[in-house]
Amino acid sequence: MEIALTPMEFARRARRLYAEREAVVDGDLRFTYTEFLDRCNRWSSALQVLGIRHGDRVAYIAPNTHANLEAYYAVPQIGAVLVPVNYRLQDDDFNYIINHCGAKIVCVHADYIDAIDGIRDKLTSVEHFVALEGSGNDWIDYESMLASHSPDFAENDIAENDLLTINYTSGTTARPKGVMITHRNAYMNVVGTLVHHHLTPSDRYLWTLPMFHANGWTFPWINTARGIANVCLRRVEPPLIFQLIKDENITMFCAAPTVLIGIANAPKDVRVGAPRGVRLFTAGAPPAAATIELVERELGWELTHVYGLTETAPLITICEPRPEHINLTLEERAKIKSRQGVELVSSGELRVVDEDDKEVPQDGETLGEITVRGNVVMAGYYNDADATNAVIKNGWFYSGDAAVVHPDGYVEIRDRFKDVIISGGENISSVEVEGCLLRHPAVQEVAVVGMPHEKWGEAPHAFVILRDGGETTEDELKLHVRNNLAHFKTPQWVSFVDDLPKTATGKVQKFVLRGSKAGITRQ
Repeated sequence: MEIALTPMEFARRARRLYAEREAVVDGDLRFTYTEFLDRCNRWSSALQVLGIRHGDRVAYIAPNTHANLEAYYAVPQIGAVLVPVNYRLQDDDFNYIINHCGAKIVCVHADYIDAIDGIRDKLTSVEHFVALEGSGNDWIDYESMLASHSPDFAENDIAENDLLTINYTSGTTARPKGVMITHRNAYMNVVGTLVHHHLTPSDRYLWTLPMFHANGWTFPWINTARGIANVCLRRVEPPLIFQLIKDENITMFCAAPTVLIGIANAPKDVRVGAPRGVRLFTAGAPPAAATIELVERELGWELTHVYGLTETAPLITICEPRPEHINLTLEERAKIKSRQGVELVSSGELRVVDEDDKEVPQDGETLGEITVRGNVVMAGYYNDADATNAVIKNGWFYSGDAAVVHPDGYVEIRDRFKDVIISGGENISSVEVEGCLLRHPAVQEVAVVGMPHEKWGEAPHAFVILRDGGETTEDELKLHVRNNLAHFKTPQWVSFVDDLPKTATGKVQKFVLRGSKAGITRQ
């Protein structure tokens, strides 16, 4: 008899195989897998008493806590749909997302209760407000509900194409879109990740990655599948990260490049005593080879670069190491590791195509758009057929990412199409220029955008954050790029800044740096 491909199966297996293994650490709280899954079941039971049925949406606004982690089983195992909301958004965004998805219940951490109370009268679909921590008027107390309900919930038949989650995009230039992820989508992402990355019950995972971000790249389910301990991290602060790595014997975590930069550049007194051999995934933006080199040289950690989008559940590729890479220098390996890599065995088919939908040659030079079809592509955008049809054509999802394919088949993103700089008829990858600038010893972080230029149409403008104690000049940085890249790629302008505008997931908001001007459209 066939059973649905759903990550809910991992809970059944974990209860049988990893019952007494530590599942969750959140401050002073520690739960075994038996205790963790019992809490999930109790909340499922409580949700059903509150009127949640198959297909109903339950929204969460919370940092990386044990209660948030419990949602990834408690909500979908009764056939309901989890809506993890970016807690760093504004009240207006909360209002839009909750109303757009039609959530019947909103579960909120203490830090965001006041924000939701401020828009409560606008949330017309919401029947119950649950305080995961903290309290307020007419808020249901999460822990009290758990304690008062049995773990015996009414099981629902779940089809693998049923909705598992609705994940809203960042909405940096337009209203957020609700990405519909199915049980099958997530299951196949989990399987693919486990095929390519060896994880065991002895691993201990630190939650540096927000759980709301593409379902924490599906690690709520990956970790359960392998009986791994989840160590919750509520604030992404380098001193706290290093302390937990040491105290909790962390072996694995995920992080966006901007988090890696913060970790790698933490003061030496913060990094002292950090164990070597920690493994980490990075994704979210193309990491500079210099950043990878720094992490592996300074910390002795093993970095794996993966790539995907919320719309692809999320992982499409992994920069899979090959035996022939072993003999390369650290700098040479870092250049390869900065590429997006090759298809996961479970993700489906990936192509990089030109304007005529023909695959580009594997020459490492010809630019095309990453497209993918198969097991991980979303069911569409929730209640937005026009947006869905704009990115899914003839069964292929069009990513908007501009990439080349190297002779070895490894894909490398050069930019978002909207961020490619066209100067005097030449295409300039902002990512390439950023990578070059990051190799300057004074530079900690950088973003490059195209700005209007009288002669060339547009030209690169670099916004640079210097390291503590780092000193350089605009002319010196221009010369650095000129000596290492084609001359036309040299920034016309360099601005030194204290910070860069970013989304909640750490991606630089280049449209803000451009003064809200639209990026270059696909040529």
